[in-house]
Amino acid sequence: MIVRSMSDIQPGHERYTQSENWHSRRIVLAQEGVGFSLHETVLYAGTVNDMWYANHVEAVYCIGGKGDLLDKETGESYRIEPGTMYLLDGHEKHRLSCETEMTMVCVFNPPVTGQEVHDEHGVYPLIIPNDVPTTTEGAKEASA
Repeated sequence: MIVRSMSDIQPGHERYTQSENWHSRRIVLAQEGVGFSLHETVLYAGTVNDMWYANHVEAVYCIGGKGDLLDKETGESYRIEPGTMYLLDGHEKHRLSCETEMTMVCVFNPPVTGQEVHDEHGVYPLIIPNDVPTTTEGAKEASA
């Protein structure tokens, strides 16, 4: 069992990352070996964020703030506010424009390591560590 408090993940900690537009606390990473990563990301008011997770599927659940999500492939726009979820199951290129500061809970598959940085296209590289147990291995160890 892992229990982790958000107060454990502060600037300077290996699970905390930031850019000029946002900061993110990586709560669960690839090293835990559970098959996904879990993050709390705060995007700053007035920012425009172009992203494309070409190597990951991401589910995003808004718990605070307001903004607009643009599917850059279809031109469709969606209002994002607390209680709204979006799933990038087709690796869609997208833009999130933040009217106010937005707090999002994000799940990535495959899980991120915490070392990824968005490239010029908004893409995270796919990093698969060699020393991370799979969820099957973790279950075998737990039952032994």
